[in-house]
Amino acid sequence: MFKTTVYIPEDVKRALGQVAAARGLSEAELIREALRALTSQSAPPRPRLPLFKSGKARLAERIDEALSGFGES
Repeated sequence: MFKTTVYIPEDVKRALGQVAAARGLSEAELIREALRALTSQSAPPRPRLPLFKSGKARLAERIDEALSGFGES
């Protein structure tokens, strides 16, 4: 197990102590439970744009040329 330090507001610390006492847990165990719950429910991060490299950065400038003949028989 690793040791870490976090800074929390006074009201959160007070609530943490109250909940820990009510549940019969240490504050550290309550924090570990909360972190486990948070990290197990998190959705994977969404990919950031650009998702791929097209190599043609100026396609928007020549859209008419690029679509010329599209949809014609």
